[in-house]
Amino acid sequence: MRPISEPPVDVDRAKFRQNFGQRFILTVDTEEESDWTAPLKRDGYSLDHLTRLAKFQQFCENEGVCPIYLIDYPVATSALAADILREPVIAGRAEMGIQLRPWVNPPHREELSGPNTFPGNLPRELEAAKFHRLRLEIERNFEAVPQIYRAGRYGVGAHTADILRENGIAMDSSVRSKFDYSQLGGVDFLGHPVCPYWLDTARSLLELPPTTMFWGVLRQQGAWLWPRAKRSPTLRKFLSKAGLLKRIPLTPEGVSVEDGIRGIDIALDDGLPLLVFAFHSTSLRPGGTPYVRDEDDLDRLYDWWRSIFAYLERRGVKPTTVREIMSEVEV
Repeated sequence: MRPISEPPVDVDRAKFRQNFGQRFILTVDTEEESDWTAPLKRDGYSLDHLTRLAKFQQFCENEGVCPIYLIDYPVATSALAADILREPVIAGRAEMGIQLRPWVNPPHREELSGPNTFPGNLPRELEAAKFHRLRLEIERNFEAVPQIYRAGRYGVGAHTADILRENGIAMDSSVRSKFDYSQLGGVDFLGHPVCPYWLDTARSLLELPPTTMFWGVLRQQGAWLWPRAKRSPTLRKFLSKAGLLKRIPLTPEGVSVEDGIRGIDIALDDGLPLLVFAFHSTSLRPGGTPYVRDEDDLDRLYDWWRSIFAYLERRGVKPTTVREIMSEVEV
């Protein structure tokens, strides 16, 4: 199986049954709270925001959306998280996935360093051991069998796909197209597709990249121009303000409603069958991320989702689930 970290030479685009149309999923990177500007550490984190998950789950249910919680080890072993999410997951009103953040996930046999925070950089045996430990905790505490994975820091590696297949995972959502983490020790995803595609010839593992689109007059040249412009924040700012080129990930974190709608329109016009939204659970508590500093920011985050859901409905884009994708994708 080709490593997920390598861009495919021939893209085997996923095709769905005719009545599938164009759909979307909402993924939540569900993790512990930490200071994003401080060095990473194995402990000393907080899970205070987990109480906010109940309100978010109810909000999604009222909107007719089934959120997909991609949880890491501290959340997987939290009795509070299980009390809040187990029942919606069992009832099918939410779904559970895996997010491996190795620095907080035992066994801890590696040095705590920047490159080692990308799980795909670890030795195969250690990456597999951490993954297996996390999957067992999720199945035990949430009574759910996860079918989707996202590597912490999008850090897939040479062995990740094989580990996923060996553990019965049907989908990966780690390929953050149009982003480059190579300077930090991670993967350069600038050359990866944004469409859903198969990772192996047997079509046993499906990639669902979190949706990011280029917008602007020069968007067709974005794949070439964006990495060159990254060396100059001033140039990127000029390109964005002039309406020439802007990178728009489908997330409420740092993206306006107007830009979110632009990203949706481009994705739909490009024929993407599935839009993948993503954000961090820690944004549900003021101070949990740089994007939500106070209760007013939190209100704006919920308003963002309301506006986006309403626009998707107007465009005829329905929410879907991992379970439904598995039944609707053509193999």
